[in-house]
Amino acid sequence: MSAQPGVIETRQLTKRYGRFTALDNLDLRIEAGALFGFIGPNGAGKTTTLRMLAGLLEPSSGQISLNGQEISQDVGAARWLVGYMPDFFGVYEDMKVWEYLDFFARCYRLDAHHRARVVNELLELVDLASRRDAWVESLSRGMRQRLCLAHALVHDPQILLLDEPASGLDPRARIEMRELLKELSALGKTIIISSHILTELAEMCNQVGIIEHGRLLYHGSPQRISQQMHGHRRLRLRALAAQPEVEAGLNSYLGVTDYQLDDDGWQINFTGDDAALAGLLTHLIERKIPIIHFSEEISNLEAAFMQITTGEVK
Repeated sequence: MSAQPGVIETRQLTKRYGRFTALDNLDLRIEAGALFGFIGPNGAGKTTTLRMLAGLLEPSSGQISLNGQEISQDVGAARWLVGYMPDFFGVYEDMKVWEYLDFFARCYRLDAHHRARVVNELLELVDLASRRDAWVESLSRGMRQRLCLAHALVHDPQILLLDEPASGLDPRARIEMRELLKELSALGKTIIISSHILTELAEMCNQVGIIEHGRLLYHGSPQRISQQMHGHRRLRLRALAAQPEVEAGLNSYLGVTDYQLDDDGWQINFTGDDAALAGLLTHLIERKIPIIHFSEEISNLEAAFMQITTGEVK
């Protein structure tokens, strides 16, 4: 069976610089359509990983597969699958905005008709259509970030590798970037985002990886970090029922280990898989408890990051 578009897989991926190991036997699989947040302190190996996935840096050992194809067999072909936005980038300030995108579209050998359509579509996508004829040097930092994201999309790659895309942006520009990335994810792009803004990753990403000293310490959903650290999942429940009724419903379901009522409703500690979680909701409804909110809490990524990592510099 052929691999799904956008699947990224590394096996024992390692990068050494002399005696220093920047990335140490990374085993990672990211499914098609995932929005993956890559978290780690400076020097953890995030940028090194992204550059190797983009085919810009050769591994010391290990394998990288994109769409089931080993990229070492044809790095040039692999680069067509990937759009890469580095943490520091250069822009040609003496170009107009549309010319900047047209230049890179030419680099990918798009014909004139296709090139014009792609430039127009990308300017609309990143909300720069009104700045089409502006000089690149006149753009704000947030606008330049969106322009460089459009540059990474010019050949319509299935995979996007974004290294600190919100770095240095003001709050409004960060929100705009976040919404744009959500839109791209909804269009089916597989996205890896390296970032230090952990709260935004928790809200945006459906998968996260925490890396330190070149080693992957955690890989999974933001919701499951709490389960890994504490052995349980945290749920949030609001119901239009008296406290004794809700307590009776919770007490009678296996997997509910603890709960408390606060101003935002019920906070529940729960052990069980997704099927058991769905079963809890069914159980409460069958007991005629009117439910107005039922969800799994997104873990505090900042707290999880501080607990999982050591903070030691090697």
